[in-house]
Amino acid sequence: MSDARFLLVLDEGTTSTRAILYTPTGEVIATAQEDITQHYPAPGLVEHNATEIWDRTLRCARAMVERAGGADRIEAIGVTNQRETVVAWDRATGKPLCRAIVWQDRRTEEHCGRLRSAGHEAVIQAQTGLLLDPYFSATKMAWILANIEGAAALGERLAFGTVESWLVWNLTGGLHISDVSNASRTSLFPLTATTWDDGLCGLFGVPRSALPEIVPSTGAFGTTKRDLFGAEIAITGLAGDQQAATIGQGCFAHGQTKATLGTGAFILANMGDQPPKSDHRLLGTVLCEVGGTRSFALEGSVFVAGSLVKWLRDSIGLLGDAAESEALARSVPDSGGVVVVPALSGLGAPYWLPDARGSISGLSFATTRAHIVRASLESVANVFHDLGRAFAADGAGWSVLRLDGGMSANDWIAQDIADVLAIPCERPVDVETTARGAAILAAIGAGLYGSLEDARPMLARSDVFMPAMAVDERTRRLADWRLAMNI
Repeated sequence: MSDARFLLVLDEGTTSTRAILYTPTGEVIATAQEDITQHYPAPGLVEHNATEIWDRTLRCARAMVERAGGADRIEAIGVTNQRETVVAWDRATGKPLCRAIVWQDRRTEEHCGRLRSAGHEAVIQAQTGLLLDPYFSATKMAWILANIEGAAALGERLAFGTVESWLVWNLTGGLHISDVSNASRTSLFPLTATTWDDGLCGLFGVPRSALPEIVPSTGAFGTTKRDLFGAEIAITGLAGDQQAATIGQGCFAHGQTKATLGTGAFILANMGDQPPKSDHRLLGTVLCEVGGTRSFALEGSVFVAGSLVKWLRDSIGLLGDAAESEALARSVPDSGGVVVVPALSGLGAPYWLPDARGSISGLSFATTRAHIVRASLESVANVFHDLGRAFAADGAGWSVLRLDGGMSANDWIAQDIADVLAIPCERPVDVETTARGAAILAAIGAGLYGSLEDARPMLARSDVFMPAMAVDERTRRLADWRLAMNI
C-alpha cells in the first residue's frame, strides 16, 4: 500500500458494529463488521452488552488499522453511534454496571406518563425539542439509578453515556465526552445550551456529575491509547447516527431532507441555524456543530423498519433471508388488501403511541406469504406519507427525499416510497451514509477540509427514483392504511 493516509470510522449501530476505512476523498477502502447480540429479557425491553460492543468494535478497528498499514497511516478517527442507548459504568474500574438500555426499550413509559400527567412535557419540548417518551435517554438513566444495585451509591464514580461516550472512554483510557448531537437526544440538554441543564437533570433525577463533557461535532478531542493500535490516533469527529447520515447525504442547506432506513427509519430536515419548533409531534434536534456554528434539524423517528423484515425472517419464518423480501414483493401485483401496522415496539412520529402493537389486517384465503411480505414493506412508505404531512405542516415540506441505510438498497422499497410520496427520491450508490458523514466530520476535525461545503467531494453520487403510481391507486392504498390505523 502507498503512503496515502486514511480516515477510520467506527460505526456502532443497533444490530452490528463496523469499522470503515476511507480515503480523504471519500473512497471506501475496506470494511470490517460484527453483529451485536440483541437481548429481549421481557416484552418491550431491549438490551445490549456494552462490553461486547467495545470488544467487537475494537476488533473491527484493529482489522482496519492493519489494512491501512499501521496506525501511522490513519489521519483521524470518526465515531458515530446508535443514539439514546444508555451505558452506565464505574469510572474506577471502567466496568459496566448492567446491560446497556437500547433506544427501542419501553420500560420507562410509566415514568414518562407521570411526568406527562404532571404537565412537564410542554416545558421539556420547548427546551430540548423532544417529547416525553421512553425513547430518550434521561428516563433510562433514572431507571438504572433506581433499579441497579449499587448504582446510586457510586456517587462521583458513576458514569453515564450514550454509546459514543462509552467507545471514546475506552479508546482514550478515560476521556468522558459526548458531542452536541448525541447530547440533544437525552432530554437533559437544551437545543441552544453549551452544557447540561440543572433544572432538567433535577426533574429526571440524573446527577450532573455522572454526565460527560459536551463537545462540538469536530475537533481534536483526544487520542487513542498507544497499546490499542501500536500508536496514538486522533479522534476528531463525533455524531449520532442519524445526524451523521444527514451530513453523509450532503444535506448541508436549509430544507434538504434525508430518510435513513435501518433498524428503524429516521427522517431529518436541515433547519439551518434556527432551533425548530414543531406543532405536529415532530422533534427538534441538534444536527451538528462545526466551526463554531450549530445547525439544527427537524426529525421524525420511526421505531420499526428493517427490524420488521428481520422479524418476518427470524420470528415467524416468512423469509429465508432479507434479500428475498424484494422478490416476494414483486411476485404479486399488490398486497391483496393486506395492511401491516408495524408497531412491534410502539409507534413513533408522528403518532407517539408507545403502547400500540403491530397488526396484520385484510387477510383472506387468497392471502399468501408474498402478500404479507409486500404489505410489510409497504408500511414504510405509508408511515412516511403521514410523516410528510407533519413536516409540511411544520413548514418543512419535501420536494425531494434522499434515501440511505441498508433497507434502501431494496429497489422496490425505494420506488414504493417515491410512488406513495409522489416526489423524486434520490439514493446514493453507497447507501451507508452514516459512516460517510462521520468520515466527513473527522476530516474537518483533522483539518483536511475547512467546512462541510469544502468536504462536498467526499459525497457519493446518487440514483433517482421518479414517482410512477396512478393517483387512484395511491388514494385507495392510503385509505386502507388509515382504516387499519384507525385514523
